[in-house]
Amino acid sequence: MTFLALDVGNTRLKWAQYDSAAVGARLLAQGAVFLENIDKLADNEWASLAPPARILGSVVAGDAIKRRVVEQMELWDVAPVWVVSSPAEAGLSNGYDHPARLGADRWVAMIGAYHRLLGRGVRRPCVVVMVGTAVTVEAIDASGKFMGGIILPGHGIMLRALESGTAGLHVPTGDVQDFPTNTSDALTSGGTFAIAGAVQRMVENVTRHCGEAPACIMTGGAGWKMAPSMSVEVELVEGLIFDGLLEIASRRFTTLKV
Repeated sequence: MTFLALDVGNTRLKWAQYDSAAVGARLLAQGAVFLENIDKLADNEWASLAPPARILGSVVAGDAIKRRVVEQMELWDVAPVWVVSSPAEAGLSNGYDHPARLGADRWVAMIGAYHRLLGRGVRRPCVVVMVGTAVTVEAIDASGKFMGGIILPGHGIMLRALESGTAGLHVPTGDVQDFPTNTSDALTSGGTFAIAGAVQRMVENVTRHCGEAPACIMTGGAGWKMAPSMSVEVELVEGLIFDGLLEIASRRFTTLKV
């Protein structure tokens, strides 16, 4: 009996199957598909999976995408549960003005980061950065309260906006340079430094508010591209949302052995 975790983002669906719905569960299989290919999951990637006993997912791509994902699960006799941000869960409290309006991926990633630190015996403020289609930068205090966060465009959105609004600029294949001397490098460096600067500002805000420097944990499909250019020390964690989903599942599904 296995557990299936889903992270349905704006560009890709990522999934991971574990041998149980518990923190520290063994990973059995994983994969990712672009959203335009999700209608093939039941016939391809998921066809050979052992039927999961529980499915827990985070989705930000909208109801139409969610319906298409649910259709692919009809090969199993199990209904998925979708995380909705709440005032509190798994030891984290939600300081958003309207907690349910906080993106589920942001909430789940913060839960994953918070418990990643607690698992090491570390109780300190934390900044959680997700670098994907959009970039989010969240602040958590040492007590586990989400204080607030910012959203800014990811690299692709920034570059497409410049291309559509500025004559003569095209999406580049440039490199990050301290002092760019060509347009491609200038565009790539500008987007990278904008994200790095936003993270640095949040770290400074948290340090000032909490009286100590936060840990900074980064995740997301483009996180590996950003990490070398950060002006603050970051820990790069590939599957932070899956860590959060396992933490939530271990608490919600404790009555069922999976």
